[in-house]
Amino acid sequence: MGILELLLLIVLIMVLLGALPAWPHSRSWGYAPSGSIATILVIVLLLILLF
Repeated sequence: MGILELLLLIVLIMVLLGALPAWPHSRSWGYAPSGSIATILVIVLLLILLF
């Protein structure tokens, strides 16, 4: 795994954790933001593992 893929993985994990509904104004959003980011993270992980 190259440095670019590792950096991308770390950034995506940080974005995933940041999208969790932790603040009162974002609790009504549900898990839609983190679910979308998790889907993108899975796709990127599959692409990294396949290539």
